[in-house]
Amino acid sequence: MVRPYRELRKVIEEKDRGLREKVMSLREAIGLIKDGDHVAVGGCHYSRTPMAAIWETIRQKKKDLIYSRNITSTEGDLLLVAGVTRHVLTSWFSPGVPWGVSRVMRHYMQERLAVFEEWSNMTLGLRYRAGAMGIPFIPTRAMLGSDLSQRLPDMKEMQCPYTGDKLALVPALNPDVAVLHTQRCDPYGNVQSHGLPFMDQDIAMAADKVIVTAERIISNDQVRRAPDRTTIPFFCVDAVVEVPYGCLPHECYGLYEPDFHHIDEFVKLMREKGPEGVREYLDQYFYSPNSWNDYLELLGFKHILEATTQGVKLYND
Repeated sequence: MVRPYRELRKVIEEKDRGLREKVMSLREAIGLIKDGDHVAVGGCHYSRTPMAAIWETIRQKKKDLIYSRNITSTEGDLLLVAGVTRHVLTSWFSPGVPWGVSRVMRHYMQERLAVFEEWSNMTLGLRYRAGAMGIPFIPTRAMLGSDLSQRLPDMKEMQCPYTGDKLALVPALNPDVAVLHTQRCDPYGNVQSHGLPFMDQDIAMAADKVIVTAERIISNDQVRRAPDRTTIPFFCVDAVVEVPYGCLPHECYGLYEPDFHHIDEFVKLMREKGPEGVREYLDQYFYSPNSWNDYLELLGFKHILEATTQGVKLYND
């Protein structure tokens, strides 16, 4: 359902846009998410996935979330099996190209245990863009030749008033909460990400609340010395959490590559045991550790070091 512009405007007008510190613990930040919220996650596939935030979301036993992301990776399997979501909006759902489509997702959809709402990557991005712009829909030619459009009741068609061409209309997407990860952010919420921007900026502008986890919190003086590197401004952000290695076993560009050893183990467990294998994984890596650092310890220093060594080769800050 597309939210009326006046309602969206009211949320923006009532938001505290003052320059204030927003640093809090991971537990406090994820506490901003309410059961039933639509949560949009930044990054793409296994790039800049806010895994620490997802770890805490599962540990807090959030329920009935609508989960959206441009391309979903292993975190989608974990959220489904943990019972956090039963409705996923995405363009592709897979641990990664080498492993193919998620078997857990297929099980949940074939057994009608969850809803998999599939949009193309372009149209999902346009939906976030429309939400960021405060408009109810956006026209596009994308998906006109696909049978996906016939399976999506929210997608409409129109004749262009200028050219007479047929156009698809995709509705705006305004998440209740956006959860993003970045390399650096100041205490006020000025985000300075490196590498591909993905859809993070539009997701942040479209959402009511924005939670940012960062590899490190930098001073506002550092932000002011390089203001052109700020990709998301402070007035969009509601919570800032410093979480080193907050994407593992996924990657954070320029700092560490994915821990493919660990992902291989996860996929092997998922393929052999299906959802039950994912439950075993959750018990070991999500419910057993008492902190994110304890989780990292389970991943193993050797593999983290390998991921870091490979990551810093690509980029030198």
